[in-house]
Amino acid sequence: MKGLAVYPGSFDPITLGHLNVIKRAARVFDRIIVCVGTNSSKKPVFSIEERVAQVKRVCERFPNVEVDFSDRLVADYCRSKGAQIVIRGLRALSDFEHECQMANINRKMNPDLDTFFLVADSKYTYLSSTAVKEMARYGADLREYIPREIIQEIEEKVGKGGK
Repeated sequence: MKGLAVYPGSFDPITLGHLNVIKRAARVFDRIIVCVGTNSSKKPVFSIEERVAQVKRVCERFPNVEVDFSDRLVADYCRSKGAQIVIRGLRALSDFEHECQMANINRKMNPDLDTFFLVADSKYTYLSSTAVKEMARYGADLREYIPREIIQEIEEKVGKGGK
């Protein structure tokens, strides 16, 4: 599929589930912007600068993926970049309900915008950034959940020695 797609999220931190969606979307679209954003309902552990740096490190392997940040609504951000596709990963039925609502709102705000859903690989259906942070707080082995490039940073900030 031709064109530019945006994969927005808070990525606090980026997980192997997120990375799986990025890898698969990068095979479908010419260009992907992974847009690290803010979510008013979440209180991030990592600053926007830290999250952007983490995502850049783990996405270096994908030549058609770039990383950006925004504090704007996704529909407005996509319009400003000329993107007509938003990528969203789905883990469970509850994700679908929420993501459909967001897709409809985004399309109402930007009629040229469509949402492309990717169903999570089965080994990541239970995985979330919240779960990763909780595991890190208790010193769990994170190698099956987050990219190796950022494990130490997460353990230092969130783990038993961190917050």
